[in-house]
Amino acid sequence: MFVADRFPADAIGTTGTPVLVLHGFPTSSHDWHRVVDLFARRQRIVVPDLLGFGLTDKPDQPYSLFEQADLVEAVARDLGLEEVALVTHDMGDSVGGELLARSLDGTLGFRVTSRVVTNGSIYLGMAHLTDGQQLLLSLPDERLVDGPGRDALVQALQATFAPGSSVPDEDVGTAADLIVRDGGHRILPRTIRYVEERREHEGRWTGAIERHPSPLTIVWGDADPIALWPMAERLHEARPDATLVRLRDVGHYPMLEAPDALAAALDHAIGAPS
Repeated sequence: MFVADRFPADAIGTTGTPVLVLHGFPTSSHDWHRVVDLFARRQRIVVPDLLGFGLTDKPDQPYSLFEQADLVEAVARDLGLEEVALVTHDMGDSVGGELLARSLDGTLGFRVTSRVVTNGSIYLGMAHLTDGQQLLLSLPDERLVDGPGRDALVQALQATFAPGSSVPDEDVGTAADLIVRDGGHRILPRTIRYVEERREHEGRWTGAIERHPSPLTIVWGDADPIALWPMAERLHEARPDATLVRLRDVGHYPMLEAPDALAAALDHAIGAPS
């Protein structure tokens, strides 16, 4: 598993809780590179690529969010993380839900002191899956002979941004390149099965996101065409003590579309040292 582990330049004496960031489908930790550059000036930030994504191995196998959570625990153990501020997006919200469920069960290997959730299908029944996602889910859980090309992936990613978003072409192109890397585009019908698993275990994962006692901040791009704004409102209704941050005219990838605003929300949410 590839892990970006960034320390601030003056790491000696830094007392802030490490930040553990979990990315979404079908992209990778690269989504967060602009936020990491801003945030890691003051606090340690750990951003792994989940199995099958980004710079990790992409084996032809069934994929499970339970296994992804196991791997995240292994990363935390290897890095000596005893407590973390958990930041999640998209599929990462579901991996985070399993980690939070383990925490509530008393089996998680580290403490979650605070958390931020961003655009993801917290309530799957409210999600508007894209045509591409629905097509992948309609296929057998098998590796493709030839997956979608780079240009098609770029277009699919851009379609999830808010109209008028100014995400640099370089960022979108790199995201597509990392999907294609080592045949990752050919295993998309396998890695997207998290949606079915998400539906099966929604009570466990959404329940943990709602119930975990750590302070919760909900940061949401309100122009997301997939994880619609009412999801954020519903989660806030379930956790009225949470802080709800509405990023106006921002789509599914706030870390790419509004990195400054997202970094500021993280600062406020997890108390980065000044």
